[in-house]
Amino acid sequence: MIFGLEFPEFKTIVEWPSAFGEGTWYGFNKIALINVIAVVATALLFFMARKGELVPRGAQNLAESAVGFLKDGIIMQTIGPDGMRYLPYLASLFFFILIGNLFEIIPFFHMPANARMANPALLAMITWVFFIAVGFKHQGPIKYLKSALFPPGVPAALYLLVTPIEFISTFIVRPFSLAVRLFANMLAGHILLVTFSVLCITLWVLGPLLAVLPASYFMLVALTGFELMVAFLQAYIFTILAAVYIGGAMHPDH
Repeated sequence: MIFGLEFPEFKTIVEWPSAFGEGTWYGFNKIALINVIAVVATALLFFMARKGELVPRGAQNLAESAVGFLKDGIIMQTIGPDGMRYLPYLASLFFFILIGNLFEIIPFFHMPANARMANPALLAMITWVFFIAVGFKHQGPIKYLKSALFPPGVPAALYLLVTPIEFISTFIVRPFSLAVRLFANMLAGHILLVTFSVLCITLWVLGPLLAVLPASYFMLVALTGFELMVAFLQAYIFTILAAVYIGGAMHPDH
């Protein structure tokens, strides 16, 4: 309590009650609703873009621009031409994360879906299974594990040290870092926006402090724009790292 005003408990920042009551495994809360909207919006965008008009416009123009960005800025840079077969997965991953992140600044939601650990953890595990499956497909299980755990050019005696490090970094740290990076950045931004929003309300209620309200308000606006950039950046980082891991599984020599 500050100046006699009660601030919301921290847990209310990240916990949204279930529509079916607390403690139910089938609870459908707003995070689940955001995920459904993100899936439907991603599918609808590319469904509307399938028209194939000679002069793209609307959804087709947006989808083609996004695919071109993912192709030239991610796949060709990290995997190469062989990576085009994985464009559907990477595009779906990018748009699902991006749309879920954007709900942080959408009125009446004000919550990024990826500020809850379940979302990033699931996406990281799917990507983990995906790049291991790619390695098995292109190299075979034995060759893939050998290339991942026993990098060439290392003296045999050092494998006692290098192999455990490679195992931990490749099969444990990768999914963990993918999930934590996305979760931590989105949660931190969400808490920051909540903090300045509460500050603006507090200054409005406290009449004598109205003089500093404009400064906090414009800071809130600036942070909202900054979080818009972060929403895109985190979707891009997650997707490009997924592409790097897939490319490494396809081309171990690189």
